[in-house]
Amino acid sequence: MNLGGRSVLLTGASGGIGAAAARALAARGAAVTVTGRRVAELEALAAEIGGRAVPADLAEPGGPARLVAAVGRVDVLVANAAVSQAGEITALSPAELDRLLAVNMRAPLMLARLVSEPMVERRSGHLVFVSSLQGKAASPLSALYTATKFGLRGFALSLRLDLADHGVGVSCVSPGFVRGAGMFADSGAPLPPGVRTVTPEAVAAAIVRAIERNRAEVDAAPLSLRAGARAAGVAPVIAANVTKRFGASIARAVEEGREGAPLAGGVTDRDGEPDRAADAPGGAAATDRNEPA
Repeated sequence: MNLGGRSVLLTGASGGIGAAAARALAARGAAVTVTGRRVAELEALAAEIGGRAVPADLAEPGGPARLVAAVGRVDVLVANAAVSQAGEITALSPAELDRLLAVNMRAPLMLARLVSEPMVERRSGHLVFVSSLQGKAASPLSALYTATKFGLRGFALSLRLDLADHGVGVSCVSPGFVRGAGMFADSGAPLPPGVRTVTPEAVAAAIVRAIERNRAEVDAAPLSLRAGARAAGVAPVIAANVTKRFGASIARAVEEGREGAPLAGGVTDRDGEPDRAADAPGGAAATDRNEPA
């Protein structure tokens, strides 16, 4: 899809990854509507890119419907909003569990339902779901977050099959660790030696490429992380042993060192920003998987 003149709705735009995506989409000529809960940041970003700011809380039951009604026509949806989790699931209150599920799963599914019908009628449109490498390889001390990312990836891949004959593309972007944005960056937690991080701009480039080339999946991560995620699908027991060793130390460091304003029980509201997103420096290591349908 050529993004020039297209109306793009981008959720989770007030964080680092979302802001980078907004700039990248606007640079391709798109008319970008940014949404999130931090009004000042949204309005400043909208003014910078010549877009529109529509604040919304996607955790509210009617949040997605109100957002779509306020925005109007949507040619491209980029579902980037997420709530992070670090710690045991038993530490989460029912309200925290419900909020994470609402933002990470229900909101993108409802948005897709609302915007895909007119896209099908026009036989034109694209949906992008920002998942995570945790949607391919489980990590310890993030069971609920991991579940939502597995679910979001599965939804995207299945929906792509449903909409392929109707002129509507669907993509899933799966990032790894990112520097300078998200829960991991905020915590100041150290990574094991050799684990690389990348910029939000690299993830934004992966999102743009997914839309323009109609890719089913783009793994926006360095080779080592992509290889680990693939190994988890081939040899899950071996991969789990490795992940348990290194992943638990990372998750505990995040839980203990997290800055910002965490909710009780190790859940952090990123106002629509995934806690992990990665690529090689300058975007060179992002890999497209599956050719356009």
